[in-house]
Amino acid sequence: MITNIISIGNSHGIRIPKPLLEESGIGKTVELKAKKGEIRIVSLPTKKISTESSILSEKVLAMDWDRPEEDNAWKSLQ
Repeated sequence: MITNIISIGNSHGIRIPKPLLEESGIGKTVELKAKKGEIRIVSLPTKKISTESSILSEKVLAMDWDRPEEDNAWKSLQ
């Protein structure tokens, strides 16, 4: 299928016909992968993203908050 790139505000996009989306099985959450001369749209399950994001957030927070320096900084404010 041939289509044109259109302006959408300060960005650009393409319109994907509903039958093509239905045939591909792509849902609302996608990942874009780019390489020279190509952009791929890959469907991702919503559960996978929310689980990974939650785990990542917990790990990042644990690294940032579970430090003696943080405890000392909070004590000085009390």
